[in-house]
Amino acid sequence: MKKWLKLLTVPLCMLAVASPALASKDDLDELQDRLGNEWVQVKNDRRHNMKTFVKQEDGKRFRSFKVEATFEGELDDLVRVLLDFDNYRDWSWHVLDNKTLKKVSATEYYIYVVHDSPYGVPDRDIALRMVFEPQTPSKPFITVRTTAVPDFTPEKPPYVRMMAEDMVAKLTPLPGGKILITNEGYVDPGGKMAPWAINFVSRNAPYITLLGMRRAMQQDKYVNDKSPLPFPVNNAP
Repeated sequence: MKKWLKLLTVPLCMLAVASPALASKDDLDELQDRLGNEWVQVKNDRRHNMKTFVKQEDGKRFRSFKVEATFEGELDDLVRVLLDFDNYRDWSWHVLDNKTLKKVSATEYYIYVVHDSPYGVPDRDIALRMVFEPQTPSKPFITVRTTAVPDFTPEKPPYVRMMAEDMVAKLTPLPGGKILITNEGYVDPGGKMAPWAINFVSRNAPYITLLGMRRAMQQDKYVNDKSPLPFPVNNAP
């Protein structure tokens, strides 16, 4: 049985397994008259200090997303999670497999990711270029730019090659041992997939991924790791 169906037993992911009819109705009734080029808030989780937004940009097939969150913890622990490319499947939304393809420099990497799709829909894969822009005296945050590179690796049927999984994240240390995270992005799954499905994912995947990221950065293997990072990280605001 596909992993997607097994998640029916996980309360955190209940929203992600709503029926097509319910998801489609939710999309149409709540958002179709409100979406344009401005962000519309779709979730405000005060318990976890997280907000999510969507918008429909001109010339794009699907919605763009944005998520804002405040984590407790050290910035270098979060960076260790993000640099552990081979273990994204432990915390990221429906990642079946992933691996490092190439290290270009201390701040530039290529990785490969396979995403689990809803039952009856082929799984997706994509190569991604990730670039870390370290902090500077005038820029207190780290920027992480993720860009899909569909032609970087040969296609691997039966996987469907994604056309976009593009994101820009900013990681900013705050007073009191906290981190502000903002992440804006756009996903095009390629091939055939109902618009309600990808739009529904764009509303929920960023939220659940950040919850997983927050849990991951609290793990001992990251908190207790004192090995040097490939670029300087300043935990102070």
